[in-house]
Amino acid sequence: MSVPAFEHPIRATTLGDLLLRAADEHPDADAIVFPEGRQSFAELAECAYERARGLQALGVKPGDHVGLLLPTCFEFPEFLFGIALCGAVTVPINARFRAGELQYVIENADLVTVITTDQIAEHVNFVERLGEGLPGLADSTDSLNLSVAAAPRLRNIVVLGKSTPPGFITEQQFEGLAEAVAVDDVQATRMRTRVRDPAIMLYTSGTTANPKGCPISHEAIVRNSIALGRYRYRLRQEDRFWSPLPMFHIAAILPMVAIFDVAGAYLTMSYFDAGVALKMLESERATATYPCFVTIMSDLIHHPDFPTTDLSRVRLMNSNFAVQPPAIKDAMLEAIPDTVYVGTYGMTETGGTVCTSELTDSLELRCTRLGTPLPGLEVKIVDIDTGEPVPAGEQGEILVRGYSLFDGYYKDPEKTAAAFDDDGFFRTGDMGSFDANGQIMFHGRFKDMLKVGGENVAAAEIESFLARHPAVKLAQVVGIPDERLQEVAAAFIELEDGQQATEEELVAFCKGEIAGFKVPRYVRFVTEWPMSTSKIQKFRLRDQLTQELGLA
Repeated sequence: MSVPAFEHPIRATTLGDLLLRAADEHPDADAIVFPEGRQSFAELAECAYERARGLQALGVKPGDHVGLLLPTCFEFPEFLFGIALCGAVTVPINARFRAGELQYVIENADLVTVITTDQIAEHVNFVERLGEGLPGLADSTDSLNLSVAAAPRLRNIVVLGKSTPPGFITEQQFEGLAEAVAVDDVQATRMRTRVRDPAIMLYTSGTTANPKGCPISHEAIVRNSIALGRYRYRLRQEDRFWSPLPMFHIAAILPMVAIFDVAGAYLTMSYFDAGVALKMLESERATATYPCFVTIMSDLIHHPDFPTTDLSRVRLMNSNFAVQPPAIKDAMLEAIPDTVYVGTYGMTETGGTVCTSELTDSLELRCTRLGTPLPGLEVKIVDIDTGEPVPAGEQGEILVRGYSLFDGYYKDPEKTAAAFDDDGFFRTGDMGSFDANGQIMFHGRFKDMLKVGGENVAAAEIESFLARHPAVKLAQVVGIPDERLQEVAAAFIELEDGQQATEEELVAFCKGEIAGFKVPRYVRFVTEWPMSTSKIQKFRLRDQLTQELGLA
């Protein structure tokens, strides 16, 4: 028997060592680039060690949970990798969370330390918001050893910046404490860290009720990033990977780790501004991009600078055209026709990407489907009722099994048990289908399924149809309670700039083109969407309309 070709070698390591290897091999290469500055791999590694020394001075031990309540900034990866060097677990906290949501995550995640900033990010004052969520914080007399009833395990909060709010450890104090810890102490915890230890714990986006904690191991995030970047996207050291997503999101951490694996540069920004983004894409010579969400793609192509921006160096874009309005695909294909556009399917619980396109797939496949499973991941589509696999072309629930799965919902054995089948497959709650080529397509969440008079209706189907109307920039559909039909469709519409449409016009547009039970009963127009990290929070739209209609 001949030995098969050695393909896709398993490169499992820790987050900390992945960074240190890049710093050792390419110390002067750009690691992180913002519009306002940059940091080399050697500089990032040095900062990560300094952050780790400060954390150990605060008593952070291997396995402890440390929260990062930060916008996208240089300090975020410094602490992300510094926490990994301590053998501790990073818990990124959504910077848009309100006081009650902050309190919930800090308590639920058993955080011992929180790192935040006095920087006002997108009109959010983190110090004030923490004070609201943790009553009594400002009255604490010992900032090194807090006693806060709302978060009993929380020992301290470090605030970066120049301010000195009561109850917080200042940045100057933190840096002074770090001097008492030797680098060898950090090396000891780094060397003891196992690849199956949890590295990060991400909280799901909260599109329903309270978010759930998803612990993800070093192996899961590192191997998934390598499988995506090195083996599917074919990233190289000279690549420059742009992603505008906030760093507390899996879709930002994943491409950052993927490009660090090959010691390439990660290009990002503190907050998404389409004009700044276009200038950065051109001036920093981005070769790979990760816009992927409809709101970002739409803002880019509708910006007045889009037609004149030189994007010719972009060889790869995670565009997800299969689930984008057709106008976005048409504009991108016209602007940069030589780019390889890929589709991707994944989620937090799977450590990021599950399926993505091969670069050699046809343009039609890359624009209409979301790719094939990454090596080492198993995916099947099963009947919702029987659990049996369905044939190609038929829709069912997407199930995933493999090395990149999370370790179960934190402190929630019941939800964890319900999320996995007897064979260890994770039940995603997503509807999907495989075509004859083994390419996956996402058809919406089960909770995005409406039950109209006994008929199952996918919200995504109505949204896709509404997007064909020339005045519609973006459509989102939810189910509204109905006495006779159980629920009916309601559409929320963002119009194109300068365009007008009425509720009656859009309802008439649907009638005769889609089945009557799919036609929206209500249409409302919006100029701003309620967002989680990167997703539109449909439950807020639903609540808003049910209250308006007196159906709550």
